[in-house]
Amino acid sequence: MLHADHAKFRGNFDVNWPMFTIDQIKDKSPRSCVGGPFGSDLTTRDYTEDGVPVIRGNNLSTDGYFHDSEFVFVSVEKASSLSANAAFPGDLVFTQRGTLGQVALIPEQSIHRKYVISQSQMKLTVNREIVLPEFVYWWFRQPNVIEMVRRRAITSGVPHINLGILKSFELKIPSLEVQKKIVKTVRELSALVENNRRRIFLLEESARLLYREWFVHLRFPGHKHVKVVDGVPEGWGRTFMPDLIGINPTERIDRAKEAWYVPMAALSETGMIVDRGDFELRTSHTAVKFRNGDVLLARITPCLENGKTAFVYFLDEDEVACGSTEFIVLRGLKVSPYFVYCLSRTYDFREHAIKSMIGSSGRQRVQTSCFSEYLVPLPPGSLLRDFDCAVGPVFEQIVVLQRENEKLSEARGLLLPRLMSGEIQV
Repeated sequence: MLHADHAKFRGNFDVNWPMFTIDQIKDKSPRSCVGGPFGSDLTTRDYTEDGVPVIRGNNLSTDGYFHDSEFVFVSVEKASSLSANAAFPGDLVFTQRGTLGQVALIPEQSIHRKYVISQSQMKLTVNREIVLPEFVYWWFRQPNVIEMVRRRAITSGVPHINLGILKSFELKIPSLEVQKKIVKTVRELSALVENNRRRIFLLEESARLLYREWFVHLRFPGHKHVKVVDGVPEGWGRTFMPDLIGINPTERIDRAKEAWYVPMAALSETGMIVDRGDFELRTSHTAVKFRNGDVLLARITPCLENGKTAFVYFLDEDEVACGSTEFIVLRGLKVSPYFVYCLSRTYDFREHAIKSMIGSSGRQRVQTSCFSEYLVPLPPGSLLRDFDCAVGPVFEQIVVLQRENEKLSEARGLLLPRLMSGEIQV
């Protein structure tokens, strides 16, 4: 938290920091502020197994972090032909279309030294003689600025912003010395959030690895003494998914009663947690309803391909919420919620869903009927119970850490505008 030796409060303040537009603080190089579309110059046919990573939507998130993994790549030669869209450590990357308000800062110590941004992103290189990249990053992380970005979106077609809108944003900029102090103060609080976030990632990864080890690779306890016949260990069954997992189960919410609405933007592309800042209380409810323990699976392109999936942990006991009509709700019938979530994150399951998609280009959707044909290897009850005993505490710990992060992020959200306005003198 903010300590007395880091900042002192002033009841009356008068900060005469100069105002700059983003256009005025961009680097002097001709390609310091660029963005798509350049889809005609880059297609999935250009992707390679290694080379220069392409920054896409799944590398950004509503929590503001840059996910420096799960890339597709283009060759060095192709990246050279797309030099206008190159990005480097220290650059800021913004979502141009899709989940607006997302911003990420490519870490200075990134594992890659060069990137290419996709047609759905924009990048900014700032003039470091005027401003620190991290100062601009935190300015864009303010809740009121995120809302401002969304309000300025062009709503014809898919909501989006463009370079003209990005360049027009105005912010007050103090001296570099003051910027460093502000960044240091926010960084200390954010370090607590980041530490929890890493623990959440490792915890979830451990649960998913155990699932794959036991139920995909069939290296479960005692597997060496069990024969495998037609791809299934003795004592196991092969069951069509609807016999194990409910698809869009029926739930009711009293008419005109306030209930939480969860939009697609709230879902993460990399893990089970959600961004509760995107929730809304509504008295008009969608047909998509769920409760704690359910799994939300995006059914529309590109959200499914990008990995948008959530484990519902954020409701009160017996509380029912509603959500985007582009969700498929999965509920364990003969298997636990943990089993369902880990299954939903497996490659085979997601590929089966993706192959069922139909519809016009860019608006294709999963057909829920495809799950009637999906066979799930069903282990004996004792092995399922062992799995639940192993991963149940992991899921519970993730929820505890995420709730702590929500409180820390709320405190940071309240602090940021006061630092950025000079109300708190550092």
